[in-house]
Amino acid sequence: MVDMPSNRRTPLHRRATRRLWLPLLLAVLIALGGAADAYWRSSGHGGGGGATDSPLAVVLTPGVPTAHLRPGGTTDAVLTMTNPNTVPITLGSLALDTTQGSGGFAVDAGHSTCTVVSLRFTTQTAGWTVPARVGTTDGSLDLVLADAVSMLIDAPDSCQGVHISIYLRAGA
Repeated sequence: MVDMPSNRRTPLHRRATRRLWLPLLLAVLIALGGAADAYWRSSGHGGGGGATDSPLAVVLTPGVPTAHLRPGGTTDAVLTMTNPNTVPITLGSLALDTTQGSGGFAVDAGHSTCTVVSLRFTTQTAGWTVPARVGTTDGSLDLVLADAVSMLIDAPDSCQGVHISIYLRAGA
């Protein structure tokens, strides 16, 4: 009878294999644990940015007084703001736009001799949010600016009953 080598491992061989694999397994587990710990504890830094189209300008109708001005008097002014953007736009102030009309004012044709130097507009700083455009309809906001326009006490007689337009510009 011929002795055949056994495929079974001896206890000595099993201990040697364990001695090789156990440290290797332990090293892999430690490395994975450290990586997981670093992943969960890490914090990131960086920046981001994006480009958007520049917002379109909010359109202001010329303001008009709510009552006839008299020398030494004040009255409210009304106007409408229209927003063509798809997001609401906030405006912080409204001031006289002296680049339009005559120093920011225009008088009706029947009172062309009324000098606008007798007129005043008080800058408004209440802050307003004009609603966004919805579909094809621009957002709009009607405003009443309390006691915003006045006429000096020494206004010429030619300003009696004048109809004026007030050109305004928006500020941030």
